[in-house]
Amino acid sequence: MGDEVNALRVGVVGAGQISGQYLTYLPKLGNVSVTAIADLDADRAAAAAAGVPGARATDPAGLYAADDVDLVLNLTIPAAHAEVARAAIAAGKHVYGEKPLANGTAEARALLDAADEAGVLVGCAPDTVLGTGVQTARAVLDAGEIGTPVGASAFMVTPGHERWHPAPEFYYRPGGGPLFDMGPYYLTALVTLLGPVRRVVGMSSTPRASRVIGSGPRAGTEFAVEVATHVTGILEHEDGALSTLIMSFDVWQGALPRIEVYGMEGSLSVPDPNGFAGEVRIFRAEAKEWDPVPERGGYRDAARGCGVGDLARAFGQGTAHRANGRLAYHVLDVMESLLTAASSGRSVEVASTCDRPAAVPAGARVEER
Repeated sequence: MGDEVNALRVGVVGAGQISGQYLTYLPKLGNVSVTAIADLDADRAAAAAAGVPGARATDPAGLYAADDVDLVLNLTIPAAHAEVARAAIAAGKHVYGEKPLANGTAEARALLDAADEAGVLVGCAPDTVLGTGVQTARAVLDAGEIGTPVGASAFMVTPGHERWHPAPEFYYRPGGGPLFDMGPYYLTALVTLLGPVRRVVGMSSTPRASRVIGSGPRAGTEFAVEVATHVTGILEHEDGALSTLIMSFDVWQGALPRIEVYGMEGSLSVPDPNGFAGEVRIFRAEAKEWDPVPERGGYRDAARGCGVGDLARAFGQGTAHRANGRLAYHVLDVMESLLTAASSGRSVEVASTCDRPAAVPAGARVEER
């Protein structure tokens, strides 16, 4: 899987805002090759394909049927994730999608079952946890340097995406909100660091019934909010550690850490899981201060799409890929369980579990040309 002849051929469905990051990084990899790009807007697909040597523009149906597409990269809006994945799986293609895996666990379970029956792989963002930031923190934890983990905190607070996004409505519809939009980064990091979650409690609120677009040609347009925009919860991991979570589109400014992990012999500061790198810091009881941790794991210089490369490597080697469908399903199950707990006022057992993905060794690189 190291040369173009054996590269996993990728067809991209969805040429919207996030696609540029994938289409910048994927052509650098030697174990994948972008062959086709489709979008409901034919002009947008053509413009995206023009920037990727060897790629052509097509429509979604043509892409699913194409003989030169092995994997469908699903970059559509959350409401379309399951529909696109179903079509790709039915065509016998592997699938890697943006998060969340689907709008709910029922849809997601059906996708995983269909993929198993078809004998194809399912991968899902975020792949940021494969970078040097979270993986260096993982190496510190695995080495026992802060002792047995007691708990963690994870905070993502912002006033909302409508300030900068020209078409932000989907962030405020089912499948969006701070929990479904940003929660996968934080929850996937927590599962990578501390393992799967077995029980949750939570509360949520929707302080504003509508929002106003703040930039772009539709600035000033008001739209309805259909989801909770402030969610807080406590997660009980299978090993007993407790994580505290706040995901909000209602906070103007907060001085909260992105992620911290607390152990019996020290604490660990983890960088923003929405990025691939960043400084990891450790507080050891005997040191009495925070110290930076040199890079000790993760794909170096990674960007969005490294999960596709990791899947291609695993496919070629017959091993398990890390940003996989069962991990994404568990994260989706945790999020759904949090909202159920918030609406019911009781703790909720998380029905699913998953394997903690294998660590990415220090100095590892996704195959590059």
